Amino acid sequence: MESMPYIKIIRDLREDSDKTQAEIAEVLGTSQTMYARYERGANELPLHHLLRLCDYYNVSADYILGRKSSPKR
Repeated sequence: MESMPYIKIIRDLREDSDKTQAEIAEVLGTSQTMYARYERGANELPLHHLLRLCDYYNVSADYILGRKSSPKR
């Protein structure tokens, strides 16, 4: 789970928005079962779902991925 910080972030975003897994799954065009697997880390989040979540929550992909800005070299 350490290598996939987005697991906690997508769950937190969903809960902070008072949405159910089924509601977010509908936004993504997938099943609640599959979305639950993303939140548990059983399946990796596909890129097209990452982008849709960014649009839905109005956040960057870096935010969902838990990436910190690094200095330019």
